[in-house]
Order: sequence, then structure tokens, then C-alpha cells
Amino acid sequence: MLSLTVSQNCGLPLCDQIVAGIKRQIDDRHLRPGTKLPSIRYFAETYHVSRFTVVEAYDRLVAMGYLQSRRGAGFYTAAAPTHAGAADAAPSDNHKRNEQLVWLIRRLLEADENTVLAGGPWLPNSWRDEAGIRQTLNVLARKNGAHLLEYGHPFGYLPLREHLAQMLASLGITARAGQILLTQGTSQALDLVIRYLLKPGDAALVDDPGYYNMFGNLRLQGVEMLAVPRNPDGPDISVLEELAAAHRPKVYFTQSVMQNPTGTDMSPHVAFKVLQAAERHNFSVVEDDVFSDLQVRTTPRLATLDQLNRVIYTRSFSKTVSGSLRVGFIACAQDTARELADIKMLTSITTSQFTERLVYQMLVDGHYRKHLSRLRERLGEARLNVVRAFERIGLELFVEPTDGMFVWARLPQVEDSLTLAEASQRDGIMLAPGAVFRPHLERSPWMRFNVTVCEDTRVQRWLQRQVAGKAA
Repeated sequence: MLSLTVSQNCGLPLCDQIVAGIKRQIDDRHLRPGTKLPSIRYFAETYHVSRFTVVEAYDRLVAMGYLQSRRGAGFYTAAAPTHAGAADAAPSDNHKRNEQLVWLIRRLLEADENTVLAGGPWLPNSWRDEAGIRQTLNVLARKNGAHLLEYGHPFGYLPLREHLAQMLASLGITARAGQILLTQGTSQALDLVIRYLLKPGDAALVDDPGYYNMFGNLRLQGVEMLAVPRNPDGPDISVLEELAAAHRPKVYFTQSVMQNPTGTDMSPHVAFKVLQAAERHNFSVVEDDVFSDLQVRTTPRLATLDQLNRVIYTRSFSKTVSGSLRVGFIACAQDTARELADIKMLTSITTSQFTERLVYQMLVDGHYRKHLSRLRERLGEARLNVVRAFERIGLELFVEPTDGMFVWARLPQVEDSLTLAEASQRDGIMLAPGAVFRPHLERSPWMRFNVTVCEDTRVQRWLQRQVAGKAA
């Protein structure tokens, strides 16, 4: 039987408290080899923590050699003292699976047409330019050449890279085509950067809350994530400085505008402080600008201020053109771009010249510009309507975003939004609880809402019922 004290008021993260407590009991032989631990659900209910926190704690203990995972049976204390040190323990399959995050992503991808993706990460199909894509496909298919058959260039289609250099110039970022590497969306871009900059055991600064898919990738790679709280004007600089001084991270992953999930923009003052800290503590900055084209009024990026010295800049057309086409890019120093291209060739040979040509054609023939104009206007109307509706219902907003498609909000008197997300599933509504956006999956009262979906009266009525129930 476990004898643990887990406190919300302790200075240590909940996951660290659980790991330390179980580890101590095994070391002191209060838990004998082969002892079955409580199920994830039972542990979470008993100690009033989220299931994500328990999964993270159990996974860490498996990786350290203290626990064993038996498929379909649960978690057991290790039969042999294989825990001489975390550095000596090979990462387990269970640890690598990131089961809760994989489960969430699978639910998003496999959701049927009757499920309302109130917390979804992308635009509805009806908001995309399907007609423009079909028209451009027809034009491209009629062109002679081997682009339908051959592998592409390691760096990607040159005319597109040259056009992207012009697009970056409109943000005040100077880059040549040789500094731009095309990728299969931002996910591959971040994966290449993680492989290039980090090795197991290294530390990386990340936003809290931030992008859960990247957190899963960092966890797969055995990287220690240092959580930097996200304020309305950007990262908490004092915490960033303390973590950087104590842990010597190799890199900071962030989004300067329309941050996912909070929708916040980094102020110029905070952006300068981030770059000063990077210089002082000698770490790189990876700026994920995947939502860039949804911004109406252009504001400086970290890459604008830094000019790709310490900053590695990533971006994609998956959010605005098509999630199926998967075209993104990295802009960085030229030597870095060459090394990233080598990793790209080793891991995926190359990217699709056909889809790169298609995106290029849409960019230069005016389709994309017209689509963005309509999209931004429609997003602005939806965002205003949803913000007003949420305020009427009684939700608390972290900020009122000026651009993008996300609102970060919470219900009154709810400290763990995971319970709401579980309840909403029964009514055909999928929410995005704040816990999944935290690096170590701690509980959170906040939720991400997608404004393109939350005009739906089913979502608003459901939220209204929850608020009314809490007030009763």
C-alpha cells in the first residue's frame, strides 16, 4: 500500500512529488519487488491529481528502472534493482509512447462529423480554399516535367524557397534561399531541430502552457523540459533567467505571436529580454510561427530582432492551405541549414516536390492572398462573437486575442478542466483541457477554444449549463 503526501501547495511539481515518494518507498523496501501499484484512475482520484500527472510519474519511474509496465495488467515494482541511476536506464517503450497525448491526437484525427471539436487545433474544412487547391492541381498536372515522379531537391523546390525569402522580408527577416529548408509541415521542422540541437539528458526551455505535440517529441528524445510560465505579454522573464542559470539549457522553444494555446503575443520589451537572456546564457531560440498568416497587422518576430543569429525560425502552410499538403520550412543560419538538410536526408530522403510546386503556384497566382483576406475577416468576426458569448456565459478569458483562432479561457470554480473535458465527450463535444498543454501534464483550470467552432450554439449552451450548475 502506498503512503504518500501529495500537496498542491508544495513548491515541487505534483509529478516530482509522486516520483520522489514512490522511489523512496522502493529504496526503503516498503514496496517489495513485484508489488502492483494503484491504477492510474484510482491513484488520480485518491490523491486529487489528473491522470496525465500519474501517467507522467509512472512513466518516469519505468524509465528509471523502478517500475515495470505489463500490458493490460498495470504497473509493478521492478523485480530486480535495475535503478542504479536514471542515466543508466534505457528509455522504455511505455515512456516513449506518451499515451495520453497520442490518445488525444488520435481522437482529433478520428473524430466523426457529429463531434464538435470545440478545442480543435485547425480550421474546419469549410473554411479552407478547396476550390483553389483543385484549380491549382489541374494547372500543375498539365505541366510537363518529372515533378510527378522524381524525388525533390534536399533543400526543397528552389522557386518556393526564393519566394519565401521575399515573404520573410515583409516581416523584416533577411534570408537567402540557401538559408531556407523546406519540410513536411512544422512538425517535421521541429523534429529536425530537436535532433540537431539536443541529445538525451539535455535541457530545453519551453512555454507553460505550450504546444503538446512538441512536448511529446521532446519527451521521446529524453530531453528535460524546463517550464517557463506564459504571461499575457510573453514568457515570465524572471523564471526564464533562473532556469537558464541553474540548468544551462541548449534552447528555448516558443511562439512570439498568436501563441498556442493562449493566443498571446510577446511584447517587444519581453522579446528583447528573451534575446538578451539567450546571449547571456548561450542558448538558441526556436521560434514557431505556424499561425503567422492569420495575423492582420504585422508585428516584429524574434527572428526580426535577431536576424537568424541565435533564432531558428519555423513556419507552415498546413493551418491555412491544407493539412494534407504538409509544406513548411525552417529559416536559419546557412551552416545550420546545411546540417539540418543532412538530417532531413537521413530521416526522410526529401520532401514532396509536387506539393511544394502546388503551394508555390498558389502563392504566386494570387489564390492564397485572396483566401487569406477572406479568412482573416471571417476569423475576426468569429473571434469577436465568441469572446462576447463567453463573457455573457461567465467564462474568464486569459486575454482577449487580437488575431488567430484560439481563446484561452476557464469556467468559474473549476480547478481541473480535465473533468469538464471528460464530461463533454458524453455530449458529443470535444474540449481541450489545459493539462495537455503543460510540459509535465499538471492539472489546469484553463481550456483552449477554437473560435471557428465555438460559435456553434451546442457549445455555448453546454458551457452555459456547466456555469449554471457551478453557481447553483
